[in-house]
Amino acid sequence: MGQQVYIFDTTLRDGEQVPGCKLNTKEKLELALKLEALGVDIIEAGFPISSPGDFESVEQIAKAVKNATVCGLSRAVQKDIEVAAQALKYAKRPRIHTGIGTSDFHIKAKFNATQDEILSRAVQAVKWARNFTDDVEFYAEDAGRTENTYLARVIEAVIAAGATVVNIPDTTGYCLPHQYGEKIAFLKNNVPNIDKAVISCHCHNDLGLATANAIAGVINGARQIECTVNGLGERAGNTSLEEVVMVLQQHKDLGFYTQVQTQQLNPISREVSDIMRMPVQPNKAIVGANAFSHSSGIHQDGFLKDAQTYEIINPEEVGAEGSKIVLTARSGRSALAHRFQKLGYQYNRNDIDVLYQSFLQVADRKKEVEESDLHAMAQAYKPEPAMA
Repeated sequence: MGQQVYIFDTTLRDGEQVPGCKLNTKEKLELALKLEALGVDIIEAGFPISSPGDFESVEQIAKAVKNATVCGLSRAVQKDIEVAAQALKYAKRPRIHTGIGTSDFHIKAKFNATQDEILSRAVQAVKWARNFTDDVEFYAEDAGRTENTYLARVIEAVIAAGATVVNIPDTTGYCLPHQYGEKIAFLKNNVPNIDKAVISCHCHNDLGLATANAIAGVINGARQIECTVNGLGERAGNTSLEEVVMVLQQHKDLGFYTQVQTQQLNPISREVSDIMRMPVQPNKAIVGANAFSHSSGIHQDGFLKDAQTYEIINPEEVGAEGSKIVLTARSGRSALAHRFQKLGYQYNRNDIDVLYQSFLQVADRKKEVEESDLHAMAQAYKPEPAMA
């Protein structure tokens, strides 16, 4: 079976920070229950101190969710942590997520502080959070650009203070996969008490590397991935839940598994897209409208002979509607024959050769040849009568 990787979903917190994606409490609650049914391990329900509406959402989700851990975000500020604890008081499994920036960019420009001052603020925040719950996650914001030896000092100190999960965010999406993997490996090898906490990956997608970085993190010792449905999130987005889950499922040789019910990936993708009014790009991995469409003749021919020639995932496995053979000017005879057969027409190879010429004329005029076009071609086609 291998080792479990915990899926920490932050669609309701980081995903909601996308301009235009604001959710009300009813919408958040509805999605939280869907995420629980999907099988995510932790639901980051919101940032309770940020607004009365967010506080209420976290409180309602904490009351409703039975199986998943419910998490509230806070800064390394006592009031933030107290308010998060209050919002989570009804949760079966509450987690407080607190932290502070650790890179020189953050320490100097944002906090006008020193490394030692930041370290003591980090420790203090974890101690405050431990007054309310045994499950405390610490984030070292901008860990991706934090020097490794200082990062290791901070992580060792917060684990000693009681952090049970340590989040190593690539906040700006800057790292390359080997760099992020090396950072996780450095912590595994240089933090003496690292075995007392779960290492978590929280990667952003500014360079399109969030999924690759999160997987590199897991290969090097992380056991939690923070992600969102459809990869929603600040700027270019977060690690995409459906991508990391399917990478781990496809590459069983890595030795990891998650509790996610993969057949629900496409349905929840559509719900998140509808409720947040954010369309999914058609070429998006796993959940895009074209993820299982084939339009090139060479691909179609191979696919019709054996689906595995061009598909590594069975569409049903991720709750997609099935593979699509799309007819375009690049399609070949086998795809045309296949589509005619699906419509109930019985043609031999000679028929298809003749029909293919009229098909190409239509296909050059239109982006996609539709069923109505095929019916029209079939009606216009008068095959030569067979010789007696």
